[in-house]
Amino acid sequence: MNDIATPAAPVVPSTAITGDALVAQAAAIRDEVAKAFIGQDAVLDQVIVALLAGGHVLLEGVPGLGKTLLVRALAQALGCNHARVQFTPDLMPSDISGHAVFDPKTERFQVRRGPVFTNLLLADEINRAPAKTQSALLEAMQEQQVTIEGQSFPLAPPFMTLATQNPLELEGTYPLPEAQLDRFLLKLLIGYPSLVDEKRMVAAVSEGRMASDFDLASVHRVVADGDIVRLQLGTAAVRVDPTVIDYAVRVVAATRKWPGIALGAGPRGSIALVRTARAQAVIASRDFVTPDDIREIAKPALRHRIALAPELQIEGQSSDDVLHALLAKVEAPRQ
Repeated sequence: MNDIATPAAPVVPSTAITGDALVAQAAAIRDEVAKAFIGQDAVLDQVIVALLAGGHVLLEGVPGLGKTLLVRALAQALGCNHARVQFTPDLMPSDISGHAVFDPKTERFQVRRGPVFTNLLLADEINRAPAKTQSALLEAMQEQQVTIEGQSFPLAPPFMTLATQNPLELEGTYPLPEAQLDRFLLKLLIGYPSLVDEKRMVAAVSEGRMASDFDLASVHRVVADGDIVRLQLGTAAVRVDPTVIDYAVRVVAATRKWPGIALGAGPRGSIALVRTARAQAVIASRDFVTPDDIREIAKPALRHRIALAPELQIEGQSSDDVLHALLAKVEAPRQ
């Protein structure tokens, strides 16, 4: 095959947004997205946490709860590109990453980039595709690059994957392997909205409109070009006391020997816990991490990194139930 030109690496901002400006920008993003994504405040906060920490999110919930709307509203508030891939059993890896085609006019191979070349990627019902296709996302999620015909193509920052899966329909699905689950910074559970929030949602969508989608005209861009990466750099600089790091590591280490947990979280779990705790502090308008930040984000950061023993599953216990008991037992440092 003829050589395929590899593009230059994207320019990454080197200066960080810190302090009050970081807190204000994070709050502005959340407020804009909340205009469209109604009734899921905790989920929205945790998605913003993942964005600030530079990680990916696995969303679990039944259809129709606004997962696509969340991505569209977030992309509009950030002023960045977004794409959606509907995962199906016949989806090929090249349908995600792209492929090379021969151009007879130039007698060269040209790369047709797949939907992964974007900023926010919605991987809808990711467990509907076989493992080979699921793994096509691994390199992009972990390495921020895509390999096509032996050539590496860097992804322009920021790049964030929001993957969804339906917890109820298991027929014809392919459970995500642990290696890929571990690449998601957070696993978020989306439930039904409250009655009050659902009334607000129905009124906002149906009043004076024939379409069933939410009008995103009220969501405005609040982030300048390059500022998303600068916000992530500022989040990474939030202070974490060594005693808080020790607490996070002890929480993760406890999952490896806790009764009823067949598979505990690895070191990537400890790293994820500290990364997300920094972003949790920003959401709480602080420039330092507390043990409460660790506790607040521990379930989303760890629920997909542990596997319960069969006897607990038979009893109907969930990962959150076990993590709740674990957090109550692991001693936190005094503030």
